[in-house]
Amino acid sequence: MKGIFAPVLLLICFLQVNCKSKEIMVPNTSNNPTDGSVSVWLTTHSGGLKMVKSPLQLKLQSKTTADVNIDLDLSQTKQEMEGFGAAVTGSSAYVLMTHLGATQRAQILKDLFDTKDGIGLGYVRLTMGASDFSLQNYTYNDIPNGQTDMLQTSFSIAQEETNLIPLLKEILAINPNLKIMGSPWSAPVWMKSNKSFTNGGKVDTAYYSAYALYFVKYIQAFKQNGILIDAITIQNEPLYAAPYMSTEMSAEAQALFIKSYLGPAFAANSITTKIIIYDHNWDRPDYPLSILADADARKYVSGTAFHCYGGNVSAMSQVMTQYPDKGIYFTECSGGDFSTDFGNNLAWNSENLLIGSPRNGAKTVLFWNLALDENHGPKNGGCADCRGVITVNSSTKFIDKNVEYYVLGHSSKLLQAHALKLQTADTRSLGLSQVAYLNPDGTKVVVAYNHQATALKLQVNIGSQSYSYSLESGALVSFKWQ
Repeated sequence: MKGIFAPVLLLICFLQVNCKSKEIMVPNTSNNPTDGSVSVWLTTHSGGLKMVKSPLQLKLQSKTTADVNIDLDLSQTKQEMEGFGAAVTGSSAYVLMTHLGATQRAQILKDLFDTKDGIGLGYVRLTMGASDFSLQNYTYNDIPNGQTDMLQTSFSIAQEETNLIPLLKEILAINPNLKIMGSPWSAPVWMKSNKSFTNGGKVDTAYYSAYALYFVKYIQAFKQNGILIDAITIQNEPLYAAPYMSTEMSAEAQALFIKSYLGPAFAANSITTKIIIYDHNWDRPDYPLSILADADARKYVSGTAFHCYGGNVSAMSQVMTQYPDKGIYFTECSGGDFSTDFGNNLAWNSENLLIGSPRNGAKTVLFWNLALDENHGPKNGGCADCRGVITVNSSTKFIDKNVEYYVLGHSSKLLQAHALKLQTADTRSLGLSQVAYLNPDGTKVVVAYNHQATALKLQVNIGSQSYSYSLESGALVSFKWQ
């Protein structure tokens, strides 16, 4: 649909006449309104509209009555946002590099990472070595049984030169401001108590200095390829001895490793990459709190990472409240065939991730796999039915943009680097989840989700001005204005 027909059809859809189109495209227009109007993007519960920019332009005006008021005070800023995105796992890199030709891959990467014509994802997480979504098990220092390599002379990221590194270079060409986090699933097996990639096992303290050097070599090797690692986590899900690639690490062990080995190794090598702790579920905030209570470890720590698979999103606020100078990072959650209803996924992800995580201090919101094939893979022993942000059919080459794509886009497309979250009152008791931001260029962004069974009239107030909008039940909306 082009020309005059797209705005007309979109207007009909926004007036809530039945619209069966899976995705409606509109001509590209600026994300930065400068005429005092408020731009609106909407995703409906049914998925009939998916992050569609409304042809209707709201105007700032005097306050009126509303079901829910969102009051903005630009002086009440909270954390600086670092980005929204997903994990470029080995499987994701393989799918994108092998199942798509160069032209089709360039287009989907633009859809994902371009800030003007795409949704502008700005943060990705890498697996340091293999994970449960890779083609096989490996680390960056796999040597024959019985040997050790304390000086990491056999360290190599050659495994990543086929798919991951070329893909990252293509992404960086689209979004040079992309931030990248690395997380290990398993340490090299010669360091581990069970001498295995899988089923947990702990890194022997005798190898802590070699393991710290492993992190140093990782950051240096990627930098030599033009890829800067902004942050690392010490261990993915350290409390889970998974039947796939995994390593166990207690909070006490993590604190010791950071304060006596990794932190000093980074300092000695002039590495400024952030050190992020925990990287596991919301149900154990005691783990990061015990590390942060150790002043010698805390001085090297930039923040705490969380996953969604246990506990409540509010756990992140417990850590943030006690250590407000340390960042909160939400780093993993996956959709899948265990939950296929678009509307239910939109509701849960909006409440807990897109809106709930930043409201509880998160500087990032990251899903798990960026891309998987039609069989939820390739898999390497983990989740049997996980869903990527996009699905690439290996035979037809058709690309499905899943609900997670649109959820991320409602913030990532509209927020600039260094955007600040604004403090706003909690309105969930009134049926509306919402979060607000201030961009460096002065534009404001509000993202809101209606949990009520009926439409809600919301009003955003800033000083003496306001705008109002009727948000239908189960819908997610984003506003941006100057």
